[in-house]
Amino acid sequence: QVQLVESGGGLVQPGGSLRLSCAVSRTIWSFNIVAWYRQAPGKQRDLVAIFASGQPTNYAESVKGRFTISRDGVKNTVYLQMNSLKPEDTATYYCYTESTPLKYWGQGTQVTVSS
Repeated sequence: QVQLVESGGGLVQPGGSLRLSCAVSRTIWSFNIVAWYRQAPGKQRDLVAIFASGQPTNYAESVKGRFTISRDGVKNTVYLQMNSLKPEDTATYYCYTESTPLKYWGQGTQVTVSS
């Protein structure tokens, strides 16, 4: 069973930065997809950023130029660097990995952007 453990969420003022981490219990190179999603209250879960084998790194339009997904194969950790945060970025952020057809989700970490 693969475990994903997110950390790094919290309360930040507009314009601030946070870095989310997702520790994975198996080598991240064994997955064909590694991604971050987010879900705001009352809304659907949306893709934020994604690494997919054979595809360029992709970002939601709303975060392009502000967020960066990265991964560390030694630490088996996936990161989401979030800069210039806006109130509309407030959501629970989820780490996701897939070794098709198997899919794995973390428990989520809350990010609140507010003054």
